[in-house]
Amino acid sequence: MSTFDFAVRPQLAEDVARIVRQRVFDGTYAAGAYVRLDQLAAELGVSVTPVREALFELKAEGLLDQQPRRGFVIRPVTVRDVTDVAQVQAHIGGELAARAAAAITDAALDELTAIQGELEAAYAAGDGERAVRLNHDFHRAINVAADSPKLAQLMSQITRYAPEAVFPTIDGWPEESNRHHRRLLDALAARDEDGARSAMSEHLAAGAAPLIEHLTRRGVIA
Repeated sequence: MSTFDFAVRPQLAEDVARIVRQRVFDGTYAAGAYVRLDQLAAELGVSVTPVREALFELKAEGLLDQQPRRGFVIRPVTVRDVTDVAQVQAHIGGELAARAAAAITDAALDELTAIQGELEAAYAAGDGERAVRLNHDFHRAINVAADSPKLAQLMSQITRYAPEAVFPTIDGWPEESNRHHRRLLDALAARDEDGARSAMSEHLAAGAAPLIEHLTRRGVIA
């Protein structure tokens, strides 16, 4: 069986897309490299259908171009791209946090606080994979509390471009992120809409500079 064990996961195209995104942002796939449909399907041990779906999804996200008779090619990741994504995330995420502050229940706030406790423990243990999942859960819980499904859907689409798995490896980011999250939790507990908007916006915008520095060191950004 392939080391990429897709057998228990039904969303094959999403899994393939996640792997290709990771390879783009860790430098495995350099700008200008071609992603061969048949070759990737054989490597991952899946049919070409989910791979094709994944590559078209990544084309729509702007990570790939499709060239006639040559296939899919990796587009360059630029400083402007990363900055633009962070700014849009900051705007939409801030609005979602403000709406969550107005509507969040005590039970949801308790759940969010518990997630943050587990996230801090994962960071302290150096468990980056678990930290990425918990960070996703933290932000998702806020988006659910905002009760604005279309806005949350837009946020989800934008966030796909942001390489979440990179952040636990960036020096100083776990500590800074925890400070941001705790400030956000305080605003949510106070039902402070403006405070929640500000805390979330600053949190999401703050990730751009260290991410650009990290990707530049890895050669992902020229």
